Amino acid sequence: MNNFGFVFATKMLVEGRRKVRFMYREQPDDHNDSGWRFFCGDEDQEYADNPDNIAIFDINTILEIDDSILPLLNSPFGTAFEREDENAPFEVSKDFAFDEEDD
Repeated sequence: MNNFGFVFATKMLVEGRRKVRFMYREQPDDHNDSGWRFFCGDEDQEYADNPDNIAIFDINTILEIDDSILPLLNSPFGTAFEREDENAPFEVSKDFAFDEEDD
């Protein structure tokens, strides 16, 4: 996938080649940012809040690990998806709260 913009993902997801279980799209930080953030679902808040545990990746890196996210990538800003386990279908996350500036 070309010219999509970069994404943020946890190192736990990428280095462990784990499937995505939670993903959300917020307003991009700049013109190179797609707004997508990816998690494997096992990160606790302390882990997710530590910037050393998050890195910038090309979307193709995430797609090589988990191509089931592909149909969701054109979703609008302010959407979030989650799934019960790595084999379950994604559902719209009903309890994720975006920061006010992300709406």
